[in-house]
Amino acid sequence: MKAAVRRNYGPPEGILIEDLEKPVPKDNEVLVRVKATTVNRTDCANLRAKPFIMRFVLGFLKPKKIILGTDFAGDVVATGKNIKYFHIGDRVFGFNDTGVQSQAEYLTLAENGSLFSIPDAISYEQAAASLEGAHYAYTFVHKVNIQSGQRILINGATGAIGSALLQFVRQYDVHITATCNTRNIELVESLGADKTYDYTQEDFTKDTEKYDFVFDAVGKSTYGKCKPLLKREGVYISSELGSYSQNVFFALLTSIAGKKKVIFPIPYPTQETIPYIIDLLKTKKFSPVIDREYSLHEIAQAYEYVLTGEKTGNVIITP
Repeated sequence: MKAAVRRNYGPPEGILIEDLEKPVPKDNEVLVRVKATTVNRTDCANLRAKPFIMRFVLGFLKPKKIILGTDFAGDVVATGKNIKYFHIGDRVFGFNDTGVQSQAEYLTLAENGSLFSIPDAISYEQAAASLEGAHYAYTFVHKVNIQSGQRILINGATGAIGSALLQFVRQYDVHITATCNTRNIELVESLGADKTYDYTQEDFTKDTEKYDFVFDAVGKSTYGKCKPLLKREGVYISSELGSYSQNVFFALLTSIAGKKKVIFPIPYPTQETIPYIIDLLKTKKFSPVIDREYSLHEIAQAYEYVLTGEKTGNVIITP
């Protein structure tokens, strides 16, 4: 089978498309023919092992898993003898932030792992685009208690996390301000923003409004810059550790002192997040945003694009 492989941490040019032996499922695994996957921020972090702390999970000197990919959508084409809930022909999808080796034509995955049925009427591309960003967006929403009438600011509302987060928050009776670039203002408004800031023209941190929550979905701002925007008991959450892991430090400090808080969004397990996403897909309350598609042979180019930080929603790979 064809697979996107890297044997050392580094830039996208180190990715090779190689012919590898098709995996054989163990007794508790299924074999999936991958129909779509994405290149996302988690993939880019796994590719380069940045931040450095990721090496303690992925492999300190070199990656334990040589095939890239954290999410997928595809068809079950074979099953181990102990499989109970999935059958050949089932449409399935899943995500794991440490990697499922999905940027390949086939993968194997345990039945009790990150494996879920794709809802009817959802394409493979939509299914794959509904995972990584939405998984982290769920964490933002469920780390706080959102109430009717509150004001929320989302910084970076057009990425995979931000575009999902905007749709999740839209379910509440709240006022939403969102930042984006010029070309995505119409998109962000269609997803539910009440007010937009074009970050190429304006600095949202100069806003005179006060917010109950500031959700930094791209991790490009700081608590220090956003603190003046928060109400007396407002909360700041970022998708990144921040410089010198400051968001972890501030989360600890503000938990014991002061009214304004920083919360570090440690993700919930996929067994909790993905069923939530599936429900919203079924009820059409969430529709993933897709930027562009690449073939597996163009995957290095896809990584280079995602690393620019300018993608809108999700970048799809079709093996």
